[in-house]
Amino acid sequence: MMMSKSKVWKVAMLAGTMLAAPALAQPAADQPPAAEDGAADDGMDIVVTAQQRSERLQEVPIQVTAFSAQRIEDAGIKSTADVIAQVPNVTFDTGNNYRSSFITMRGLTQINNADPPIAFVLDGVPQTNQETIGVSLFDVERIEVLKGPQGALYGRNAVGGAINVITKQPSNEVEGFANGSFASGQAINAAAGISGPIVDDKLLFRVSGSYKSRDGQIDNDFLGDEVDFIDHDVSVRGRLLFRPSDPLTIDLRAEHGDYRAGSNYYSAIFSGDPNDFVDPQMNFKGFSDGRNTDLTAKIDYDLAFATLTSITSHGRFAQKIRADLDFRNPVDSPGGFFGLGFQLGQGQNQRITTTSQEIRLVSASNQRVRWLAGGYYLHTKRSLVTRGFFDLDGDPGQFDNPALWLINKSERGKNDAYAGFAQVDFDITPSLTLTGGLRYDHDRRRQTNVADDSTREESFDHWQPKVTATWKIDDDRLVYATYSTGFRSGGFNAPDVTVTRFDQETLRNYELGFKSQFADRKFTLNGAAFMTDVRNYQFFYVDAATASQVIDTIDKVRIKGLELELIARLARGLDAAVAIGVLDSEIKRSLFPEDVGNKAPRTVPFSATSSLQYRTALSGNVEGFGRIEWQHFGRKYWSADNAAVQNAYDIVNLRLGAEFGAIGIYGFVNNLFDDHYYGEFFQPKYSGLDVAIGFPGARRSFGIEAKVKF
Repeated sequence: MMMSKSKVWKVAMLAGTMLAAPALAQPAADQPPAAEDGAADDGMDIVVTAQQRSERLQEVPIQVTAFSAQRIEDAGIKSTADVIAQVPNVTFDTGNNYRSSFITMRGLTQINNADPPIAFVLDGVPQTNQETIGVSLFDVERIEVLKGPQGALYGRNAVGGAINVITKQPSNEVEGFANGSFASGQAINAAAGISGPIVDDKLLFRVSGSYKSRDGQIDNDFLGDEVDFIDHDVSVRGRLLFRPSDPLTIDLRAEHGDYRAGSNYYSAIFSGDPNDFVDPQMNFKGFSDGRNTDLTAKIDYDLAFATLTSITSHGRFAQKIRADLDFRNPVDSPGGFFGLGFQLGQGQNQRITTTSQEIRLVSASNQRVRWLAGGYYLHTKRSLVTRGFFDLDGDPGQFDNPALWLINKSERGKNDAYAGFAQVDFDITPSLTLTGGLRYDHDRRRQTNVADDSTREESFDHWQPKVTATWKIDDDRLVYATYSTGFRSGGFNAPDVTVTRFDQETLRNYELGFKSQFADRKFTLNGAAFMTDVRNYQFFYVDAATASQVIDTIDKVRIKGLELELIARLARGLDAAVAIGVLDSEIKRSLFPEDVGNKAPRTVPFSATSSLQYRTALSGNVEGFGRIEWQHFGRKYWSADNAAVQNAYDIVNLRLGAEFGAIGIYGFVNNLFDDHYYGEFFQPKYSGLDVAIGFPGARRSFGIEAKVKF
């Protein structure tokens, strides 16, 4: 819903107080200069690797939102969801199991059991599993969010864009950190790490980890407990950096995670209205149990004329889910599932193993012609057991009782993906650069029905060209025009599902953009306008009657949009930022003629984010810190028929604290005015149920946080 006048007045009061803070604290002339890395925090001079080479952010002809380590700390970013909330035209929806994430970027959306619409790259390794994208972020050096198709460099699935997460490298000096917070719902969030040399300049190490738990804040009205609990979510990461000689660097990384948390806690919404906010009312307490292990070896060798890089990765992921399927209880809904007099439960056992190898050669940057070329291979093995069962007593053990099975589907899948790519930047003149990129992806998929050992196999492939012309008007201004393409592989639904397979998704994108800085780089203004034509737009729905999760396609969708971002240093220590995203999507052709002319699923026509932050000396080495964020999410069109539309809502976050050199103490509140929303919504037409269901969004949360560095 839109904010009421009283809420707007409250926000205005908070913002006004922070704006007045410089005058109340001390004269501007006496204020200490901004921190050395402050400019990087604002995006003024930050360096990114969005195009696989180090470049100043403002010289990259892509709309990129970059978060430095300091900006991550200041904004209290702890997860992928926290990052996405600060980037317009990108949404992060929650639903299904604990780790499920539904990122929609420029109108291209995530779907269950399939490839994401973005390339999520962690330390150079693409994360191809939906459950490894919405993760805890700790000990992070930088995050880069690239908007628009990035197929030429990032390949399959980068139809909406890419997110690069770069964790902190081992250091040559002993250093460490620890931070922890306690918030509403008995929520604990902690992280710590230490780094230093084993052999000075030659062999360095870094070990870090994170821990989360909470009792929860969303009530189950029937069982009387909280559905959004986290029993534990633990991650441990270790890195070794070996430099045996000047040109050679070997970076070894290992990470393990384990979690147990609430799952599939949808509310049954009898009104069918996505603006009717009710608590879950289930008789079955859902949970997700999961673990993952990832090993990576990155080798860089400086050949003088170019750098040769090899990235080898192996990952294992396993998850068990048990949950309600009718999302009701036998007392309030004695008729049960479709009035047939019984309750249903559901469960999945999933295992995924991935092995990938990338090799690329990147030329030196200080030359008129810059180039890179490489190859990529990915092997994926996946097994999935899905069952719907008669729920007699809410016991998760019913999943293993054949006498209670209503649906039992079991499949094994293999996927081999190959790619070759290249990009060339040619400075036609000192101010005019032409960039050409090309990638070929080939994806071979095989599925085995465990029930009868039958198999089916199919290949998907696509060429992905990209051309960009960039005109640098001067050192602080440029404009660019881009034609780019994207490809998301097709695949198979589970055996015996009515829709047996789904086609590959392809798109063409046309974009005009600009980047600018002025007033001695105190102000940054970037923007872009784009139009994207999508063929075989992939979307997801649930057929609860057969316990089937179905992926299907819409023949043609056109998406037009606009993005603007303004970052300003208003005074020493006082920074402001505002960004908006406008999106107009239209279904142009569909198997269902009644959907033509509608907006694409999960799209939000208007979104905006803004922040105001102030840091100032209070006394001695004590600094005061304050930050307020206002995130606006416009009307959301959940499904292709546009029958379910969630009203706009606003999230206000506030963070205040004091910093004593390397120690910081903060108080914070997220979703200050407790605006309600659903992270996912299905009407019966798309859920297969006889009632609409919605996944409740995060509630207001107050907390305190402390951190220390050494």
